[in-house]
Amino acid sequence: MANAIVTIKIMPEDPTVDLKKIEHEVLKRIETYAGKGDTKVTIEPIAFGLKAINIIFIVDEKLGSPDVFTESLEDIEGVNSVETIDVRRAIG
Repeated sequence: MANAIVTIKIMPEDPTVDLKKIEHEVLKRIETYAGKGDTKVTIEPIAFGLKAINIIFIVDEKLGSPDVFTESLEDIEGVNSVETIDVRRAIG
């Protein structure tokens, strides 16, 4: 099977939430779920000081849909919602 490139968007509860703390916890969970691999983290301004964390990571397709994993991230303190915004097969 091939690898998939997954992009998730994490919305904090409010603008005062520590994004670095959320990012650190999510990256730990990604490593447990998908193994150690390439990740890319970007911060996206939304409105009125609110910022989203976008994380791109690689996962083996044999693990199936990342939706169950994504939903499990919602129990992190300070996280309002998590959404899988893109899944595509890695070529090469």
